[in-house]
Amino acid sequence: MLVALAVGAPVHVAPFATLTWNSRGLAAGIAATAPLLLLLAWCLRTRFSPIARLVRTVEGRAAPLFAGETALTIALVAALAGLGEEALFRGVLQTALLARLPAWAALAVTAAAFGLAHALTLTYAVLAALVGGYLGWLHLASGNLLVPILAHALYDLVALTLLLRVKPTPTSSVL
Repeated sequence: MLVALAVGAPVHVAPFATLTWNSRGLAAGIAATAPLLLLLAWCLRTRFSPIARLVRTVEGRAAPLFAGETALTIALVAALAGLGEEALFRGVLQTALLARLPAWAALAVTAAAFGLAHALTLTYAVLAALVGGYLGWLHLASGNLLVPILAHALYDLVALTLLLRVKPTPTSSVL
């Protein structure tokens, strides 16, 4: 969130200018989570080797970071990721690009940047770019930053919760 404010200031873009708290935005954001969760379900079940490797990589790297954390901590991390990343990518970058490029180009550049920011692996970068395109489209279609923020945050909450169920807290041995 602070990064979005810092990046937005010199280009005169307020990250939260299109954020409107209303029931329509809340409902759309919740509904917009469904395709992301379907993608997650497919990723967790597929035998397609690049995706299966990605899931193992994420389990091996991310699960230990969150092992033993409370549900409140996981929810806070998910909420801040949704808020901060959407403020930066949709609220600042996509908005700034829309003033200079056609909508499709602004969406594509922002999606590519989102993918690069998530380049844990090439597969993850590609999937994140596709998700970034979807989140960018949500912002364009709704005109409300709340929609992609909520979809992103709810997706992260479910993904992290599932990840921790797959990889429970490791037990430590006392020497």
